[in-house]
Amino acid sequence: MASTDVVKGMARARRSGISVMQVRIVLLVVLLAGWEIMARSGLLYRDVVPPLETIGWALIKLLSSQAFYWNLAVTVAEVLAALAIGGSIGFMTGVLLGGSRFFGRALEPYIYYLGPTPKIIFFPIMIMWFGVGPGSKIAMGAVSCFFPIALSAAAGMRQIEAVLIRVGRSFRASQWQMAMKIYLPAMRPAVMNGIRLGLGIAIIGTLLAETKLSNRGIGYLIMQAYSVFDMPRMYALLITLFAFAIGANAIVGRFGGPAKRQ
Repeated sequence: MASTDVVKGMARARRSGISVMQVRIVLLVVLLAGWEIMARSGLLYRDVVPPLETIGWALIKLLSSQAFYWNLAVTVAEVLAALAIGGSIGFMTGVLLGGSRFFGRALEPYIYYLGPTPKIIFFPIMIMWFGVGPGSKIAMGAVSCFFPIALSAAAGMRQIEAVLIRVGRSFRASQWQMAMKIYLPAMRPAVMNGIRLGLGIAIIGTLLAETKLSNRGIGYLIMQAYSVFDMPRMYALLITLFAFAIGANAIVGRFGGPAKRQ
């Protein structure tokens, strides 16, 4: 019944001419208003939930700092390196699992079992292997994004229609031509969705590693602000982090074609 009411409500909204953007704006305004009411109500410590004006000034100050951009560049470089390493290994693994029924049945259960495991438990191993520098953060992000990309690539391989493969073979296409003209185009939606998921998880893994042991990066700045109880600066850093994640996801989404819109 609840789902039926939601569907009917969405249908009424469409008939009334309410756009998706208008709904998003209203939701954002409600969230900001709720935050401001909570900040000024006195129900929580004022420094824990600072007013929006205080956060805004902290954001302006943050964006005016050269040190912020240097640390942002460090985090972006680590995330991109993690995505490149973990994504390429995950893609090749997924192609192997999806293209071979034997390897799929033998190895894919391990990926399903290890996928939901919190990757932060591997961080002490990453420190021993790669040290306390950027290597351990990149490794953490690579391990995090490997699983969704591998599973998406395997699913993409299995979704290729057999008729397309028969057509390619009937034209005596080489393996390279089959890969470039048939396999990759057919796998593209699934693989790009996996990359979008992997990107988000790579950001999470890298930032978690930065908060645990680092002297640079956005994760380090967040923990630094938290340690001195500078809540406006911490929230400003989180806002910039959200903006970075949304922008990166939008860029990847453009390569994969337009996302489904409501």
